[in-house]
Amino acid sequence: MAYQSLYRIHRPATFADVVGQEQVTKPLEEAAKSKKIGHAYLFSGSRGLGKTSVARIFASAIGCTENDLYEVDAASNNSVEDIRALTEGVYTLPFASPYKVYILDEVHMLSKGAWNAFLKTLEEPPAYVVFILATTELEKVPETVQSRCQVFEFKKPTRAVLAKMIAAVAKKEGYTLAPDAAELISLLAEGSYRDALSVLQKVFAATEGKSLSRETVEAATGAPKREQVHALIHALAGGERGTALAAIEKAAKAGADMKLFLELVLEALRATLLIRYAPELRASLADELGADEFASLEIFAKENLSTKLGAGGITHATMLAFLNAAERIRYAPIPALPLELAVLELFPE
Repeated sequence: MAYQSLYRIHRPATFADVVGQEQVTKPLEEAAKSKKIGHAYLFSGSRGLGKTSVARIFASAIGCTENDLYEVDAASNNSVEDIRALTEGVYTLPFASPYKVYILDEVHMLSKGAWNAFLKTLEEPPAYVVFILATTELEKVPETVQSRCQVFEFKKPTRAVLAKMIAAVAKKEGYTLAPDAAELISLLAEGSYRDALSVLQKVFAATEGKSLSRETVEAATGAPKREQVHALIHALAGGERGTALAAIEKAAKAGADMKLFLELVLEALRATLLIRYAPELRASLADELGADEFASLEIFAKENLSTKLGAGGITHATMLAFLNAAERIRYAPIPALPLELAVLELFPE
């Protein structure tokens, strides 16, 4: 029997279940309660943010049953004939609901002819019809369509929101997830709820026990190891150019994704600076990073070994150099090169 994905198991079923999209769910919930239902809605946002889930929740909230709910993948049903078939069905009365709801996913994929065939129905549908269009590329949806819809933008969750959601799901599934492990999964998910749960499921599948550490996540996902990141941070704190370059080379040869490695380095540099300069944040950082990671970065924050970086060791100049590397890495033919340049900029001849 096929194992059901975590994303389907933990898909939100009510507005209260939706995390981090209050700017969308609150007005929709109020519209459903007050019976002020529009005829067309447009949900935009990157993949994995819950657009179709919220569409289904809204449909349920206005009394639409499964028999009167129609989901259309506009990526594969994007021709004039497809839309004409849809619009013809619009004029059939609902089976057992006050509304018929049509959810069109990836609606930006409709052809120009399909949009033209759809416009009249979208503008003046029967009173019992509600269209919910969903897109990951709002700029490709014609202005004439956007003007006929109530537009709602789904925002990417913060890493803290994602990590909290991941930990909650892990607990429901009977696992204990370390805070720094949840943070790493949230980083790997790149702002997608769906991807976060996919990564978590991959970790579950690769783990025998119920206690999940950061090292467990690293092993299951192939993420750069914390020791690789610490080796570079330690070299930077000590002003050791050759050691820093060697740490980057070692991570690259180990097959680390250098973009992800750089993100982890930036995370560690940021935390190191905050530990040093924002003592009021120490408690929250310790909780966020985990005891072991906090203790390691606290040592780096206190190191005062470099004369080239000044009395502070790791400074804002260090962070700035690697932020510049993050801009360069997207176009670099050699992924490790931007990190190496950052080191050479910090430690010139």
